[in-house]
Amino acid sequence: MLNEKTIHVIKSTVPVLEVHGVAITKRFYERLFTQHPELLNVFNHANQKQGRQQTALANAVYAAAQHIDNLANILPVVKQIAHKHRSLGILPEHYPIVGENLLAAIKDVLGDAATEEILDAWAEAYGVIADAFIGVEAELYEQSREQVGGWADFRAFVVEKKVRESDVITSFYLVPQDRQALAVYEPGQYISVKVDIPGERNTHIRQYSLSDAPGKAYYRISVKQEDACEEKPAGKVSVYLTEKVKEGDVLHVSAPAGDFTLKQEERPVVLISGGVGLTPMVSMLTTLAEKSARQVTFIHAAQNGNRHALREDVERVTQDNPRVSAYWSYSQPTEQDREAGSFHHEGYIDLKWLQEIVPEKAASYYFCGPVPFMQSIKKALTDWGIPADDMHYEFFGPAGNL
Repeated sequence: MLNEKTIHVIKSTVPVLEVHGVAITKRFYERLFTQHPELLNVFNHANQKQGRQQTALANAVYAAAQHIDNLANILPVVKQIAHKHRSLGILPEHYPIVGENLLAAIKDVLGDAATEEILDAWAEAYGVIADAFIGVEAELYEQSREQVGGWADFRAFVVEKKVRESDVITSFYLVPQDRQALAVYEPGQYISVKVDIPGERNTHIRQYSLSDAPGKAYYRISVKQEDACEEKPAGKVSVYLTEKVKEGDVLHVSAPAGDFTLKQEERPVVLISGGVGLTPMVSMLTTLAEKSARQVTFIHAAQNGNRHALREDVERVTQDNPRVSAYWSYSQPTEQDREAGSFHHEGYIDLKWLQEIVPEKAASYYFCGPVPFMQSIKKALTDWGIPADDMHYEFFGPAGNL
């Protein structure tokens, strides 16, 4: 436990972190990768270049400082990050490296303002926070390793089938190379895929939601090919998987992880997705349709029919099932879409349309997609008066702020 003096010093740095947090975390990653380039095999380089990782860490440090007198308040965030760490292979020996470079980054950015008292307080606080992460992650590693068909590190899987789902999304059906048992998972969870791309110096790891219901003889991921645009570079792993990986090739995969899962309750469920954000939602939908008596409304937004993936999967689930309904919103429908009448709403999902199609307002709402999409959905639900506890969402990549 931290003493009152340490807590007071940490609390006094909250305003400083609010202003300089991103600068500190940016400097932290510069130091970390200079002194430990082997860690470039773990971190997502694209998130580094876009600043997403730096911002996520700054938010986490800021939250830790705010709640240093009651760290139980940030335990849900610790668990969420711990799931990602377990899926990436983060180990206890990594934490001293992080702590050393984080404290040095604070000193580099704040200069003389980072007094010995402040640095000592943060060193003590970091030790407590690191121990919390290490403890949670140890439990997750044990759970992963000890379950039937489980494993703790990365395991070789064969691409049994590769299916083009839309102009931009491709599904990969993965089976264990050793043909041994396959660990079950909760709908909404993800796996990490580790690849060595020819010509690349570092290994790359990316996390992909499992897009089918648990209990199958395979894991399925549905990958959007991220081509280069003004906002960001091309996704190295998604392009490699889509263009180079073939049926019969081997990929190395971590056991399923993640806490974006269905709550155990009997209330109606509303699943709202945008783009490739439908992958965890399809897993949830299929599971609910097969194993639950709950009423489910599935709402998906896509640019048009050419970019609408897994539509047949959803329609197969909803067919002859009065408890389940599905709706499509296309922002730029094609003439073929219009002629076929293959969508229910033109434009972006808005509150007015949600109120028309959601049969019961008192429900649990799950949503996933690009950050602007999730911001829009969260605002619409908030304006409708949906309690925050009834809203559940997942970021693809480092956690952000809606």
